Amino acid sequence: MEKSLKIGDSASLTRSFTDADVRLYADLSGDHNPVHLDEAFAAGTQFKQRIVHGMLVGSLFTALLGEQLPGRGSIYMTQNLNFKAPVFLNTPVTAKVEITGFHPKKPIVMFACTVVDAEGKTLVQGDSVMYVPWLKMES
Repeated sequence: MEKSLKIGDSASLTRSFTDADVRLYADLSGDHNPVHLDEAFAAGTQFKQRIVHGMLVGSLFTALLGEQLPGRGSIYMTQNLNFKAPVFLNTPVTAKVEITGFHPKKPIVMFACTVVDAEGKTLVQGDSVMYVPWLKMES
């Protein structure tokens, strides 16, 4: 597989997380924090309602980077995430990755990563580095 990549290339996806998604993630990850699972407990927190696990939201980047940009065959090297605001159940959010740079000698690509809500408020912000074995490097 070979395709060209350039700074500014981006990919995005929009989705909501349901109760079933959050419960499945809790079981898969072992994170059963009641702020994610118990409406009564969550009502007493600063969020006033249940929130989606941050790493479940961060998994949107895995989908984008592994399937769209740079795509299949690429390998995660680094992911940094800053959680700016909660993601609530059944709320559409949009994740976006954008190429910000390339390693000068190796097939390594840097990305900015964001998740925003429908109003454009940043919920998650970060960056990632991907090894892209099929990327042709200029000699």
